[in-house]
Amino acid sequence: MLNEYRPLIEFLKELEVTEATWYRWLNQYGGEKNAESSRRLKELEKENARLKKLLADQVLANDILGEVAKGRF
Repeated sequence: MLNEYRPLIEFLKELEVTEATWYRWLNQYGGEKNAESSRRLKELEKENARLKKLLADQVLANDILGEVAKGRF
């Protein structure tokens, strides 16, 4: 099935997917827009991880300062 070349319309008919549905899916999930979204998502995930680490470091520093202020060091 995957190794043979067939026209797209024939393949879609076999899957019982209309041509209109195919192009709607292609516009929604494929192409440059989707690649740009993926790239942006990876950038945001990287930034989120960096900010989480920064927050964890600050929480730890505050906990240490709190213990020192209480005299429990």
